[in-house]
Amino acid sequence: MTAETLRIITGVKAAGPQALEIAWSNGATAVVDFTETLRTAPYKSLRIAEVFAKAEVGEWGHSLVWPAEVEIGADSLWLDSLSVWGRDDTRAFLEWRLRNGLSLTGAAEALGLSRRQIAYYSSGEKTVPKPILLACRGWEALQAA
Repeated sequence: MTAETLRIITGVKAAGPQALEIAWSNGATAVVDFTETLRTAPYKSLRIAEVFAKAEVGEWGHSLVWPAEVEIGADSLWLDSLSVWGRDDTRAFLEWRLRNGLSLTGAAEALGLSRRQIAYYSSGEKTVPKPILLACRGWEALQAA
């Protein structure tokens, strides 16, 4: 893999009063629980089960949208899906990259790894080893100092 894969949502259906089954372009599906999300003010209108169940795939599969003019981006939903699949290592790695605005090349330079290895970790193709996740924290601490 030489470039990052664009995550595209291909389908969505209600899987409970506050859960959705999200289908992804790579063929994977995840049932994501939105209980915590719905407790926050921007999503108040979705607390009604009938409204929440009206989720649809947004334009080009880059989000989920509701008639209540609420939208959640695919990137955020992908991170939630990673947690559902037990891939918290990949989620933590991607969050570190996003938080620090690091491209594949930037992350490779920061950690002294190949760009290809960063791509494997970012895609979830390979498990991110704990020492790498610790190195991410250390790199971030050095940037803050």
